[in-house]
Amino acid sequence: TMTIHSEEHVVDVHVRSGVYSSDTIFDYSHGYIATRLFSRNACFIMKIKKGTIPELREIGRLAFERQTMRDVYSPNNVWAQYQPGSSVLGRWKDWLLYGKHIEKLCVGLPLYQ
Repeated sequence: TMTIHSEEHVVDVHVRSGVYSSDTIFDYSHGYIATRLFSRNACFIMKIKKGTIPELREIGRLAFERQTMRDVYSPNNVWAQYQPGSSVLGRWKDWLLYGKHIEKLCVGLPLYQ
């Protein structure tokens, strides 16, 4: 499921798929994406890159496209591959940078950038 909070410039994406379940936050006001993988008990954070990640006003349209036309090709599909490195637990400086939405998602978990 996807929830778009236009006034806060935040998108919540919830994937419920057994061991592959995850929650993802697109925080456009802070410029970061955070994904919490429940099977790994970890949070992965990456900077939003213009041109690679759909803009907020476009993401709802893309979700609608995907829902109604599941097999139609869209050049805006985004895949991210994370390579685990060293992790840190979030410090107060991290939460100022990433914002309160990502803090709520990732607090207490190892953060991978």
